[in-house]
Amino acid sequence: MKKSILIIVILVVTKFYAQIGGNATYRFLDIPSTARAASLGGSAMPIWGDDINLIYGNPAALNKFMHNQVTLNYCNFIGDLNYGYIAYAYDLKKYGTVASGIQFFDYGKFKGYDENGNYTSNFRAGDYSLNMTYAKRFDDTSFNIGISVKTILSQFETYRSVASAVDFGVNYHRNRFSASILAKNFGYVWKSYTSTSTDKLPLNWQLGLAYKVSKAPFRLTLVYDYLNQWNLKYISPVDTTGQTNPFNSSPSKIQDTSSFKKFTKRFGSKADNFARHITIGAEIILTKNFTLRIAYNYRRQLEMILPDRRGINGFSFGFGFKTKRFGFNYAFTKMAFPGNSSIFNLNIFI
Repeated sequence: MKKSILIIVILVVTKFYAQIGGNATYRFLDIPSTARAASLGGSAMPIWGDDINLIYGNPAALNKFMHNQVTLNYCNFIGDLNYGYIAYAYDLKKYGTVASGIQFFDYGKFKGYDENGNYTSNFRAGDYSLNMTYAKRFDDTSFNIGISVKTILSQFETYRSVASAVDFGVNYHRNRFSASILAKNFGYVWKSYTSTSTDKLPLNWQLGLAYKVSKAPFRLTLVYDYLNQWNLKYISPVDTTGQTNPFNSSPSKIQDTSSFKKFTKRFGSKADNFARHITIGAEIILTKNFTLRIAYNYRRQLEMILPDRRGINGFSFGFGFKTKRFGFNYAFTKMAFPGNSSIFNLNIFI
């Protein structure tokens, strides 16, 4: 029974958070762990600014204006599941800017049982990523380049996995326009959970654009996710024909929903797949220190929809404000149909 519980937990990690196939481990790395990223549909990677939370989405966003900032992000996900992100930045002046951080996902406490159903002991399960980030302006241009080195630790009772990964990003910013390209999670798995498991990192290339509208309080964002993988269609989690189960990854029909039918009928399946890569968002800058945010993620909408209930999956929103000494951000998003997620963020300016 203990092993059965662990298998279920590992399935949550490898499949539930990424309906595109469950073909990689450490899927907690894909979860938007900052309030700003979550409120913008999952990523704020194209934005250039002075908010230290931006380096979570793109190491190239790290710059001297984040000097001596500390950020704390926390989300009580569902039940005992919690995740968050903590980071600190320091400017080295002409040598660039550095930051350190940790991303975590805590799955809570479990009761262990042997194969006969006898209680053994309690244990915890969790994923952790320890990050070191460096960024520097490229000569006297409008380009900023950045790199994050991650040490990834994962433990489910006695099952452990260790990996190293690198994120590399480039940001171009000029006037009100900003563009970024990012390669995430290039790396190597040093130790797998078992001698027979084949753990892989969730490699992802992203392209993002951000534009502050002239003489209007809007910053628009667009992120194209998974440049390295065209087909993002998924095995249906609502299996009404008995063709699939949690332990069987054989192909199944795409979830047959009315919204899917209408879109593919009008624009075609290629347009549908293209839209799965796109997340659009907007920041409404009401004052210099107060901002509203809203976004739509089409892929998340389809992955979390049920045949008889549409809900607001795919939509996210939030707000942020700051003073001279601290900043606060909040995001509301739905990462699962039955659960609402609130992410809270506190920035401290030392």
